[in-house]
Amino acid sequence: MDCQPEPRREEPVLECEKIWIFALLIAAGGYLGAFTYSLRGGVFCNAQTANVVLLSMALGNGQWSRALYYLIPIGAYILGAVISELLPNRVKRLHFLRWDTMLVGIELITVLLLGFIPDSWPFQISQVSINFICSMQYNTFRQAEHIPMSTTFCTNHVRQVGVLLTRGLRHREDASIRRRFRVHLLMLCSFAAGAVVSTLAAGIFGGPSIWGAGVLLLIVFADLAYADRTREKNMLYRKPSGH
Repeated sequence: MDCQPEPRREEPVLECEKIWIFALLIAAGGYLGAFTYSLRGGVFCNAQTANVVLLSMALGNGQWSRALYYLIPIGAYILGAVISELLPNRVKRLHFLRWDTMLVGIELITVLLLGFIPDSWPFQISQVSINFICSMQYNTFRQAEHIPMSTTFCTNHVRQVGVLLTRGLRHREDASIRRRFRVHLLMLCSFAAGAVVSTLAAGIFGGPSIWGAGVLLLIVFADLAYADRTREKNMLYRKPSGH
């Protein structure tokens, strides 16, 4: 996914492309994944591979109603991708905040509201909401300082750690390989840390423990909003790398 040499750019990276921003976002992704698995139905809502497999199995077993059920989270994920494609240009015309910033704000509000949902309510409310926001986050935050990234699941980061470890041993003089290895390892560790903290918090606080992800999102939102209104005010038109 990112095995080619890093492109040379004269323009500085945007705040929304910085590695530490991605590290907090993927920690929030791990947090939400552990939250839904621990307290909201034993499922992971960060990606849709499992839902597609379960949908296919239900079709194979002739369980039509169950198959239709899996279309709900898959549909929510598709809808999130569609909206994250349609809204950025509209938001750009406002010349107030970047879409990336507004998205984190939407995620923050969603997480805050989900923390008030009683445990007795249907798990699907939290599952579908998290499917939706994770899809938008995955489609919006694509590259951290020119390194392709995912911020809602860690499969590629696991692969890249193995690939870059091997290449680093073969080409020890290549600093770019070492840098990408460190970045992917950081993302993997951040995801795991978010999941560990979420699991511990879920056992203590229950449903409101989702607000732990809100703390991470609040830090990201505050930093991005400040950048949009100050040092990057004249760069709101710029698209982040990978778009």
